[in-house]
Amino acid sequence: MPRGPKNLDISFTGKHLTHFGGVYLVSLFLRRIKFKSLLCNALPQLQRNNHYSIAESVLALMYPSMLGIGRIETTDLLKHNGVFQYLVGLPAYPNPTTLRRFLQRLSPDGVSKLRSVHSQLLKMMLQKPHPAPKMILDMDSTVLTLYGKQELALVGYNPTKHGRPSYHPLLCFDGITKDCIHAELRAGNVYTSAGTTALLDASFAKIPSTVKRVFIRADKGFYDHEIIEKIETVPSRMFVIAAKLTTPIKRRLSSLRYHSPTPGIETAELSYQPNGWKRRYRFVIIRRPIPEDPTEQLSLFSMGKFSYQVIVTNMKLKPLNIWRFYNGRAAIELIIKELENDYPLAKIPTKYFAANESYFHFLLFSYNLVNWFKRLCLPEKYHTMTLSSLRARLLLIPGELVHAGNRPILKLPEHFHDKDALKYALHNISKLKL
Repeated sequence: MPRGPKNLDISFTGKHLTHFGGVYLVSLFLRRIKFKSLLCNALPQLQRNNHYSIAESVLALMYPSMLGIGRIETTDLLKHNGVFQYLVGLPAYPNPTTLRRFLQRLSPDGVSKLRSVHSQLLKMMLQKPHPAPKMILDMDSTVLTLYGKQELALVGYNPTKHGRPSYHPLLCFDGITKDCIHAELRAGNVYTSAGTTALLDASFAKIPSTVKRVFIRADKGFYDHEIIEKIETVPSRMFVIAAKLTTPIKRRLSSLRYHSPTPGIETAELSYQPNGWKRRYRFVIIRRPIPEDPTEQLSLFSMGKFSYQVIVTNMKLKPLNIWRFYNGRAAIELIIKELENDYPLAKIPTKYFAANESYFHFLLFSYNLVNWFKRLCLPEKYHTMTLSSLRARLLLIPGELVHAGNRPILKLPEHFHDKDALKYALHNISKLKL
C-alpha cells in the first residue's frame, strides 16, 4: 500500500505557475470583442502621473470579481502572480490602495462614459447569437446591509438586519438572456418604486430595434399607477405586476366567482380602478388552500382557509397562465443572490458613495461580460451555470506557463474534465464577430 513521502523537500522556485489557468479564455474573449480598446477610446487618460491607465485599472477591478476574490484587500495576491498578469495582458497589477484611490478619483463623467460603453456592448450582445422578437424586463430591488460609516448609508427597509443602515439598489434584468439591462445604487431609506420611471426609460432605450414586444414583470413594490402609465405609453408593452392587497381589493375577494383550472389552485378576475388611477385595469386573483402546516412559501394574504395573490396586468392570457408567467420572475431573485454571494456586490469598498457607485457598476459590467462569455463561447449546458460553478469547472484550474520553440505554452492538467468545453470555447472565440 503506497504511503506518503518521508523525505520531501519543499522548494519555492516555481516562477511560472498560476491557479487561474482558465482565465485565459475570458481574456481571449475580451480581446476578441476589443474590450480594452473600447475602454481606451471612451475613457482617455484623465489622470496625470499615474502608472496605470484607466482601462488597466478597470480590468484590475473586474477580474477579481470573476475569480472569486471578494474584497479589494485580497486582490494583493494577484500582484505576485506574474502568469495571471501575462494571461490577461496587464503589465503589472495595482495594489489594493491604488485600486481604492482609483475609485475615489474617477469622476462622474468617467463613470458615465463607462456606462455608455456597457450600453453599447449590451445592445450588440442582446442580438447574439440571433435577434429576438420579444424581451422580458424583470425589475426588483435588494438591500445591501452596511457596517461602517458610508455616505448615504441610511436606515430603511431591511428584512434581515432590522435597524442597520444599508444601500437599496434598483435593478432590471432581461428575463430571457439574464443580462443586466440597467441598475442604480440608492440610499437605504429610498422606497422601492422611487426612480422606477427613470429606470424604465433607460432600459427601454437599450432595447434593440429587432424587439417588437416587451413584457415587464415586477413585485408589489412597483405597484404604482405612474409606473403602469409609463409602460403603456407604447401599445406593444405588456406588464404583470403584483398588486398590493388594499382594503377595497380585500373586500371583493370573497364575492368573486372562482374556477379551478388545476388541482390546488383557484382563479378569478375583476375589473377595478384603484383610487387615484386614471382607468380600470384587469386584476387576476390566485387562491390556494392553506395547508395544515403552512410554510413561508404561502405567507401571502390569507382569509379564512385560503391564501390570496393578486396581479394587475394588461395581458389577455388566462388567469392561470398570467400567474405562471409572473412566477418566472423568481429567476431575478436567484441572480441577485448570485451577485451578492459570488460577486462581491454586498462588499462595499469605501466610505464615499460616488466611489461605491462606480464599483457597483463595475461589478454589474463584470456580471454581463461573464454572461456573454457563457452564452457565446461555451456549450449550452454551461449557459445557466452560476459563476461559482463556472469557476470550479473552468476558470480556477492550475496552469504552468512554459516556452518551447520561442513560443509560450500554457500547460493545463492532463486529465482535465472540461477539456472539450475549453476547446469548444477556443473555437467559438476565434469565430466570434460583432
